[in-house]
Amino acid sequence: MKEELILKTSNHFAERFNTPATSIFLSPGRINIIGEHVDYNDGFVLPAAIDKYICFAISPVQSDACVLVAKDLDEEFSFNLTDDLKPVKQMWANFILGGLHQLKQKGFKMKGFQLVFSSTIPIGAGLSSSAALECGLIYAINDLFSLRISKQDIALMGQQTSHTFVGVKCGIMDQFACVFGKKDKAIKLDCTTLDYSYFDADLDSYSFLLLDSNVKHEHLTSGYNVRREEVETGLEIIKSHYPEVMSFRSCTFSQVKSLRTELGENLFKRCSFVVKEIQRVNEAAFSIQNNNFEKLGTLMFETHQGLSKDYEVSCTELDFLVEKAMDIPGVLGARMMGGGFGGCSINLVHQESKDELIEKLSSLYIEKFNVNLRVFPIHISDGLCQVQ
Repeated sequence: MKEELILKTSNHFAERFNTPATSIFLSPGRINIIGEHVDYNDGFVLPAAIDKYICFAISPVQSDACVLVAKDLDEEFSFNLTDDLKPVKQMWANFILGGLHQLKQKGFKMKGFQLVFSSTIPIGAGLSSSAALECGLIYAINDLFSLRISKQDIALMGQQTSHTFVGVKCGIMDQFACVFGKKDKAIKLDCTTLDYSYFDADLDSYSFLLLDSNVKHEHLTSGYNVRREEVETGLEIIKSHYPEVMSFRSCTFSQVKSLRTELGENLFKRCSFVVKEIQRVNEAAFSIQNNNFEKLGTLMFETHQGLSKDYEVSCTELDFLVEKAMDIPGVLGARMMGGGFGGCSINLVHQESKDELIEKLSSLYIEKFNVNLRVFPIHISDGLCQVQ
């Protein structure tokens, strides 16, 4: 599939611009094994890059003119690098314009370019196609014009693109996983210091399987930003009573519980989830390291319960998928994945039970919602790379 994507993208570039592309890059999507909505709360996360990609075919030109071609959407966008780059109504273009704006702000010297991109990352499924687009563009420009930008700065500029041009105040996890991913490795990332370590993600006879609810996150931008505001407000209340608390990482559930009345039920639930989820990431990394997949699965189920009931970012369809997965032998864990309000569930399942899981849940899902369930087998892959 990777080779087909590269061929499709490079061929389209040659047809559109009557010349082969100078360079070709792959930028992966990601899963997050556990640690949802804690990357912007100074917590730990456990993501990995996967074998779903955006492919970029790109060549420099001698002027400042730029042409962007979104092959899958059959759309183009043209502009000049000397323009005052601002968000536009074509949302996909903003992920690119925002990255270029970051580069211009930091004084990097570039020329114009021609770009075609195509993707095997399903849009709206919670696999972070947005971070793949942001970081892939910056990575390609960095190589094309020899800008010598560090991998960490590519991830950070990708994050700022989401903040400034897309309007999502995301944490750093998605971009970091895209840039730093390694084949068969999960990344335990400290979202405060950006220190990270790799864990072998050899799951023996188990694997991760994604089930796409086909619910697009229509409320993701607004809901995501509201949740961020809520936990920031909650943390300030906690700090006012416990000055030793610097962030949610140094906060305990007993402290949150003691302030339940002052926080109010809504903020209490949000803060409770964050404190518990940070602890679950540490336990999950230890479980993977020790091949304790039963414990990992239990933690995944606990995370889903928290995301659904306390953080309230799940939806009826995702709750249904996780609930029904619990009843299938060989499924150790399942939860919603990503920002929420739609997208995929991630399931930790024995190889011999995968077909049963797919068959049963597909049947139940279409019966309940009259929607076909999309299934994505995935493998943990390398991060951003150049293939030509």
